[in-house]
Amino acid sequence: MKELRPRGGKRTRVTSRRGVFNPEDNTRVKHTRLGVWDLYEEKEPELASIPGSSRLERFLSLKQSIPYLWMMLKDIGRIKSCWMLLMCYGVLVFVGSLIPALSIWYKGKMLKIVEMAVETRTVDKNILLNTTLGSIGCSLATRIISIAKNKVQRPLQTRLRRHYVSHIFRARARLDVPTFDDPAVQRQLDSVSSIGNTTVAWQTVNLVTSLGGVVIKVVSQVAVLAGVLSSQPDGVLLAVLSILPGLLQYFSSDPLGFKGIGVWAATTKNEHYIRIEGLKHVVSFPEHRQELVAGNMMSFILAMFSDATLHVGDYMNNFWQSVNDYNMHTFSFTSLLKDMSEHLPQLAFVLRAIHQPTSIPVSVASLSLIRENASDLSWMLFRFVEQTGSIADQLGTIRKLYEIRNIPNKVVDGTEPFPEDETKMKREGVGLEFRNVSFTYPGGNDYALRDVSFKMHPGQLCVIVGENGSGKSTILKLCVRLYDPQQGEILLDGRNIRELKLDDLRNAMSVLFQNFTHFPLSIRDNIILGNPSLASDDAKIRLAAELGGSTNFIERLPEGFDTYLDRPVQDLYSGLPEGTKTLFGRPVDYQGVRSAGGMASGTTGLSGGQMQRLALSRMFMRSFVSDDSQVGLLLFDEPSASLDPTAEHDLFRRLRELRGNKTMIFSSHRFGNLTRHADMILYMSDSRIVESGTHEELLKREGDYARIWMLQAQAFL
Repeated sequence: MKELRPRGGKRTRVTSRRGVFNPEDNTRVKHTRLGVWDLYEEKEPELASIPGSSRLERFLSLKQSIPYLWMMLKDIGRIKSCWMLLMCYGVLVFVGSLIPALSIWYKGKMLKIVEMAVETRTVDKNILLNTTLGSIGCSLATRIISIAKNKVQRPLQTRLRRHYVSHIFRARARLDVPTFDDPAVQRQLDSVSSIGNTTVAWQTVNLVTSLGGVVIKVVSQVAVLAGVLSSQPDGVLLAVLSILPGLLQYFSSDPLGFKGIGVWAATTKNEHYIRIEGLKHVVSFPEHRQELVAGNMMSFILAMFSDATLHVGDYMNNFWQSVNDYNMHTFSFTSLLKDMSEHLPQLAFVLRAIHQPTSIPVSVASLSLIRENASDLSWMLFRFVEQTGSIADQLGTIRKLYEIRNIPNKVVDGTEPFPEDETKMKREGVGLEFRNVSFTYPGGNDYALRDVSFKMHPGQLCVIVGENGSGKSTILKLCVRLYDPQQGEILLDGRNIRELKLDDLRNAMSVLFQNFTHFPLSIRDNIILGNPSLASDDAKIRLAAELGGSTNFIERLPEGFDTYLDRPVQDLYSGLPEGTKTLFGRPVDYQGVRSAGGMASGTTGLSGGQMQRLALSRMFMRSFVSDDSQVGLLLFDEPSASLDPTAEHDLFRRLRELRGNKTMIFSSHRFGNLTRHADMILYMSDSRIVESGTHEELLKREGDYARIWMLQAQAFL
């Protein structure tokens, strides 16, 4: 039986037991609700066997980081109820830090009682009773404060997480393509994002309060202990029942009892949480960045994210965070018994002192009290030194957290609005001109474009042809300002595109890239992103799907337009019985279970052609479905690469019928029916334009274009 360890350090085992695990069988399966997650456990699971200078440099950086700490405190103050929760948490830490000193004081009172009993053979029972009850009360108060801290900590930590998840989300979403692709920027983002199950803000709050608590504990305990022992000879403190706390510690467990052992499965059906995870993928993964930027989708993406987080509220946790929260904030009676049992040795000492006051040497009791508290004080001092050394590091992390929102984009926004006449642009299209444009991709050495010049009049159809890697796609990327050229100018209606507002520029264009992306959202959301203003218009969404040729296969999917192309929140499950073929309505990926601990892929399995049709549907949604479309320039990069000949023919026919007078550019390495209708053909080779003209003009020249045209035509003869 092989053991696996998924995220969070939890253990799970791959079982080979036959049968079927059915989450809906409530006679054999226990269901627990954990926030947005549903956990299903078999009621009788098979349990597993139980078996110097560098520091100074960090402190010198404090001066630069402290303003960011103040910035964080102001941010926390603006979060609803956070200051109140933070103050409550601080008060609880303060009071809890004084209780150990109070406990020592009561123990000192016990020593005095023993000393009096040895000397006078009498015991004041009222003082003894009050002291004993006080010690027990300290233990109960510690437990109550711990529970109260957890109750306050949960909403405080969750609200901090929600705020700073949004903070990081916005910081990622605003980056343009070259900035986002910069490895240094990625490292900066990862340094504040990959922090396990917590946030930088909560780490800071926890560090500061912990340090304050340690200082209070050490000072108060040392003061009380010195006062108690200053007038006491050596004494003894019996520990007859000292083994009992250890046994209770051994048998105590988390209230949920879930350790990832045995047969279990977990899923979430919360559509808002699933959408949040999908949107986080959208802004985090490079394959989506081009369309996000070129399609001006950021505002709508941010609005979707904000709306989803409001619906999810305080339950925006992954599965293991939800398990930890459940365990942490649920009362455990066994833990309470364990804490109380730690005082049984002291109680035994008291009872013995009542009946045989002369039998207990006070000096041994004093020595025992010293030893009992010396180890705690030593540990706290060590912990204080350790945490103090990490203050500079923590403040440095806060600094990074706030610096990410000011990372400058490499593509600088323009200041001039565009177009001057929107009606004319939609009616006639726009003119496009490249003047001696040269460009090299970031980190590259070779030219992607070299001294490229051409001019298109409004409403023209241009086809750029040539070998793969000749620079065709780069022209389209420069048009939409994913990158800026190192040399030359690009003009739109005679105006340098660097001077135009990026939002206006990209609103005037629609781009379908060769390496198009599908977002880890539903098919409906993928199409909506073409034109977010039509998000509630189902008729327009279906029309876009029909124009893109995707309606037929979408309607055959089990969830239709609500199908997720790549489910961003994966199901989790243990090793399942071999007869379990489906779970939560999705096929079980047994290979994933055996090799990686059990996460279903959740992908739809659509073909490349079907995925391209979805991308086309999004383009139609942006460019043609709405009468209010602002698009005047259509850019297509190998739009039929994954389509069969019939679908390709239908696509080009539909585009010619719908485009009206919009300016249109295609890039392709295949010559065909489209080039016959082109007003201009640009033939590229080795990053340059080597021929330009109409189809008939280029055939007459008998150059490279004519040669390749004849090669492709002969394949059909």
